[in-house]
Amino acid sequence: MPRFLYSAFFYLILPLVLLRLLWRGWRAPAYNHRIAERFGFFAAPTQKNGLWVHAVSVGESIAAAPIIEHFLACHPQLPVVVTTMTPTGSERVQAMFGDRVFHVYAPYDLPDAVARFLKRVQPSVAVIMETEIWPNMVCQTAARGIPVILANARLSARSARGYGRLEQLTRSVFARFSQVVAQSADDGARFVELGVPAEKLTVSGSIKFDLAIPVSLREQASTLRAQWFGARPVWIAASTHAGEDEILLAAHRAVLQQQPNALLLLVPRHPERFAKVAELIAANGFGVQRRSDYKNEASAAATQVILGDTMGELLLLLGCADIAFVGGSLIEHGGHNTLEPAAWGLPVLSGPSDFNFAEISALLQAAGGLVKLADSGALALALQSLFADPERAQQQGAVAKQVVDSNRGALQRLLVIIEKALQEREAV
Repeated sequence: MPRFLYSAFFYLILPLVLLRLLWRGWRAPAYNHRIAERFGFFAAPTQKNGLWVHAVSVGESIAAAPIIEHFLACHPQLPVVVTTMTPTGSERVQAMFGDRVFHVYAPYDLPDAVARFLKRVQPSVAVIMETEIWPNMVCQTAARGIPVILANARLSARSARGYGRLEQLTRSVFARFSQVVAQSADDGARFVELGVPAEKLTVSGSIKFDLAIPVSLREQASTLRAQWFGARPVWIAASTHAGEDEILLAAHRAVLQQQPNALLLLVPRHPERFAKVAELIAANGFGVQRRSDYKNEASAAATQVILGDTMGELLLLLGCADIAFVGGSLIEHGGHNTLEPAAWGLPVLSGPSDFNFAEISALLQAAGGLVKLADSGALALALQSLFADPERAQQQGAVAKQVVDSNRGALQRLLVIIEKALQEREAV
């Protein structure tokens, strides 16, 4: 009954969902394309009975990449289907894998849309990344005898309270997972409290610690840094949200008083904000250049801010910086992945809101690799201090990288669980 009421409510608000899709399409035209896929209408893949990986957007797609690469290499006879919810996630999947995987948008969580999707794809095992828990998606998949694994799962205290308000629905859904592979003991305890059977829970750590930066990417970053920035001090503000850019620009203005040659690489989280952020930078009197306009020449001396307005290049741009600030943390968004700059060996700064990555942030902060700052003044002081003392900045970055290196291994533990589910499914 709870899921029936949920589904009925979803059908009732479907006009609002479509209006929101149109509004997003007005801001980011890619949302206007392939709408039928969101209702389960698409040409079915030629192969069935493979691995289905659902990754909502860019971050989850990147996290899922090693899983997908493993199965492409170890099970070349099995198809891999990858679903996302956002155009940016779709672009990232296509850039990483091309036609090696079958990519389609995930269906809206309507019973008929989910049923059409499952009928077309017919996976053997479903892997859902992190926190993308949709009742009909989970329950209908499990009802077909398909193991559903929640991978690299995280559940903040805040999100757990939200799920707790719909206890009957939540418990009926969480009980259907064949395995929940949680990032931390705290995450795992919250899942069990909300209905995941204890025997179906594994705490593996975060697979994001297993991030490997290819030698080719390191070489590309080194070349770009030398050609574009030279010896100028560079800090990057990665994955910023509305409400943060003004704070970051104010901090950069203060940095320029002591480091007149400093550069800020400002990388908004969402592409629909690129134009607005460019206008904001110019309106604040900064010399600005877009990454998309880069033509292999050094940035002009008058350029003080470079707008990262390309997709799929954040890891590359991090490799061009001396210091990293991770966005989504100066507003109540919960932060973004601090392990990417840490893997580069950069000193990491963030705002106080980090509930999406609480355990990772705590590890980095306890080791001294991450510093949290509340406002532009504190951020400016931290940046000025690190730029003035390169040895200290290098030490902080080395500590951050050591945290990443010492916590690797979660990916292998997760792959063992997925492989076992696949073997058991094939044996049926």
